[in-house]
This record gives sequence, structure tokens and C-alpha cells, in this order.
Amino acid sequence: MKTFLYCEAGFVEKDQWLPNSWVNVECPTPEDIQYLLNQFHVPESFLSDIADTDERPRIEYEGNWLLTILRIPVQSKESGIPFTTVPIGIITNNEIIISVCYHKTELLPDFIRYSRRKELVVRHKYDLILRLIHSSAVWFLKYLKQINNEVARAEKALEKSIRNEDLLRLMKLEKSMVYFNTSIRGNEVMLSKLQSIFQEPMYMDAELLEDVETELKQAHLTVNIYSDILTGTMDAFASIISNNVNTIMKRMTSISIILMVPTLIASFYGMNVVNYIEEQGLYVAWSLDTPGSEKKTVFRVLKKELEHLSAGDVHAVFKTTHSGDRQKETVYVFDQAAVMRFLQMVREKMTR
Repeated sequence: MKTFLYCEAGFVEKDQWLPNSWVNVECPTPEDIQYLLNQFHVPESFLSDIADTDERPRIEYEGNWLLTILRIPVQSKESGIPFTTVPIGIITNNEIIISVCYHKTELLPDFIRYSRRKELVVRHKYDLILRLIHSSAVWFLKYLKQINNEVARAEKALEKSIRNEDLLRLMKLEKSMVYFNTSIRGNEVMLSKLQSIFQEPMYMDAELLEDVETELKQAHLTVNIYSDILTGTMDAFASIISNNVNTIMKRMTSISIILMVPTLIASFYGMNVVNYIEEQGLYVAWSLDTPGSEKKTVFRVLKKELEHLSAGDVHAVFKTTHSGDRQKETVYVFDQAAVMRFLQMVREKMTR
């Protein structure tokens, strides 16, 4: 939407454009863009640069046209960040002053109301640019106070209970601080370039320039202070969360140790005990060589193995017993006729 503002005692809206009037275009429609291109022959590249949301503060010339881009603060709910900055372009030549902003802001309507209330007289384009920079610094400070209040409320909420919502809110406010800091510094650099351009005596207003520099410096110092405070707060709560996690881990470790004791005791009683055959130490030895050979192999006799022994292969039977710490070994030698009786005896012992 475009409005034609003429400075009398403050800016007064007119129905049509007059020389040395201010054309304010906010959230331009395609018809507004075509009007600027056809009626005033504004360079199309200027409008494209202003439409870029990430455009930094700078100055650009094209013919007798001058483009001055500032970044001004706005409240933003769509991006999830409470406050951010957007570019506003001021396009000027010898007779025309046009401001274009593709976003809805509180700054421009407030500046127009302020000019009427104070009955300001804007003499030339440099005067208007300086006053817009001054107004942007004022709004930076106003939003910074709101951010500081939000941080204070989040701190009180986190003191009662640490919740993810409060931490995320602090993180978003920290992002807003970063946007504010970079934009204010960019506006300061751009202001120094403007001073080198408008050096004619007719543009000199030392008092206004000093006010603008003072407000920008104050905004810069304030955003640095609040940013440091917010960073320190985030670090403090990160340490608190870490300490809470360590305390919980200590408790869980203590509980796991206590629960491990009965489990350890139960595991001892759950182990397999030695069966009767292993306690008695029954062995069977036989040789595959001819009788009388000294080459023998000793095997422990298990219950399932006794069923597969062949009486014809057994040469001798050994029985090992234990008495205290001393081991005694008794060897029973059977002939082939006595092997079946021995195996029968072993089976009887195992079935007891």
C-alpha cells in the first residue's frame, strides 16, 4: 500500500504526489511496483534488492538515484522467533523520496504519528534518512526491553522447574539478540558512509546527527549487555541440568548395586553341582593294541557313555576317590569276563 506524505507540521497524507513529498510504500502490491516503475522510473534492481529479506545495510548509486538500505526491528511470530529485523529501502533523487518495505512494521506508522505530534519539519532527504535511523534505534531499544522482560520471566519459571519450553524460549530470544546486534552494527557503518556523502552545508545538522549516533551507540551497548546476560543464563542452566543428571546417575548406580547383591547370591545357588559319578571319579581305560601293551587312554565314564561301551574293548577299569585334600586312586583290573559285572555295578550306582 502506498501513501503520499507531505511535510508541513509533521507529515500529512495527500491524495497525489507532490514535488519533495515522501512516497511511503509498505507491503507493496504488484500494482504499487508498476506504479513506481512507470511513474517515477525507479530502477528495478533497487526494488529487487529491497525485497531480499537478508539484504544488509548499504548504499548504492544508479544514475542520479541513491538507494539507502536500513534494517529495522519487527515482531515476528511466523518464523518462531519473537523478534527479527527486515530491510527498508529509501530511494531518493533530487526531487523524489520513496521508502519501500515489504513487511508490516510498527516503526513507520509510529514515526509518522511522532512527526505530527512534535510538528517536525523535514527539510531534505538526508534529514528524513537520519530521522528514520534514529527511529529504528529507538525501536531497537524498545524491543530489547521486551526481550529482557521475557528473559526475566523465563528465569523465574526455570527456577521452579526446568522445562524444555522455557529453554527453547530463551534460545529463540538469543537468536533475536544476534539479529539485533548485526543489524545495529550494519546501520552504524551505513551512517558513517552517509556522512561522507552528504557533506554540503545545507545537509549539516550537528544536533540531529549527534542524537542519531547516541541512540545507535546506546542500542549497540544495550544489545551487547543483554546478550551477555542471556548467554550467562543459558550456561548457568546448562550446568544445573548437568548436575541434576549426575545426581540421578549416582542414585541409579546405587540402586543397581543394591539390586545386584541378591542376584549375585542367586547366581551362586543356580550353578550346576557335581553329580555322583564326578564325585566318585569313575574312569574306564582300554587299549586298542594287543593285550599287555602299556599304551592306554583314560576316559571319564558318563551315564550316556556307559550304554555305548563294548565289553570286548575294555582292558582295565580305574576308580579315583578323594579324601579331604589328599587324592587316592584305586585301580581295578578286570578280565573280559568280569567287565559285564563291572558295568552292571556302575549302572546300579548311577541309578541310586
